[in-house]
Amino acid sequence: MGCSFSGLGALYNAANSGGDVWINENRFRIVRQLGEGGFAYVYLVKEIVADGTGSSGCGLASKKSIDPSHISDHGTYALKKVLIQSQEQLELVREEIHVSSLFSHPNLLPLLDHAIIDVKSAAQDGSRNHEAYLLFPVHLDGTLLDNSKLMQAKKEMFPTMAVLQIFRQLCAGLQHMHSFDPSYAHNDVKPGNVLITHRKGHAPLAILMDFGSARPARRQISSRTEALQLQEWAAEHCSAPYRAPELWDCPSQATIDERTDVWSLGCTLYAIMHGESPFEYAIGESGGSLQLAVMNAKIKWPEPVDPTCRYPDQLHQFVVWMLQPQPAVRPHIGDILIHVDRLITKFSS
Repeated sequence: MGCSFSGLGALYNAANSGGDVWINENRFRIVRQLGEGGFAYVYLVKEIVADGTGSSGCGLASKKSIDPSHISDHGTYALKKVLIQSQEQLELVREEIHVSSLFSHPNLLPLLDHAIIDVKSAAQDGSRNHEAYLLFPVHLDGTLLDNSKLMQAKKEMFPTMAVLQIFRQLCAGLQHMHSFDPSYAHNDVKPGNVLITHRKGHAPLAILMDFGSARPARRQISSRTEALQLQEWAAEHCSAPYRAPELWDCPSQATIDERTDVWSLGCTLYAIMHGESPFEYAIGESGGSLQLAVMNAKIKWPEPVDPTCRYPDQLHQFVVWMLQPQPAVRPHIGDILIHVDRLITKFSS
């Protein structure tokens, strides 16, 4: 989508103090801040649609590039604002916008619109910085991480079928990315990047978000320098408790593929059941090493928060199958979907 803009000064003031934001002739009112992290802020916004006499016409609903199913009945959306202070940050945001625009799947968060604008730098040299504004559908029930923490505090657990159905949705979204040409890896699959929407009488809707780390999945490593560059990149872009072993210690001769995401999926399935990655225990141990625990695939199975509710051994075996330290013997996403469907059939009968 293009980055033409109306009311740039109004946008800057609004996003910093509350008010109206214009993105490509569409107007939004900032309701409240939803969250922040690093150089990014997320706001709940409400679209303000003109009565037909204004320049904004019918708003987002009139844009042919947007799937009608993504148009909010209440006009509310999530607006992500990113502060950009270097050319490298600008290129990263442009890449996130590009990758977010590639995919169309019900379990991947769609980018509805975006804009990148110039803003005056605080420096006295007259230099300019940038700010990016990315518009998404809003999901106010929080992330899988938020929901897991809340359930842990209440000593509650997701039922087995809910675990499998949430997990299957993540697999379906990733299969779409892995089947793309070229294949893409998300590279940061974790509960904090999964949005949850509760549905009465149904398992929660799960949507994978944040494509800032997504890149073409297949890389050929042919030197120690390339291996170290990959490790350095992964340390910055892939969350440590969910990072595959080959991204911690990459061989000088290696083929990296989509199965880095499969490792993260295994960690995420464990986290849906137990509230955290299977390797986070190492962080709290005296002399413990997260990297060593990952490299050895040393998993500890905690006692359930509710002793009367234990997950079937098949789910634990499923996790172990995905957490193979050698990527060559790790399953592909298609194999995982077949297996999760079999488990859903088994436990629903």
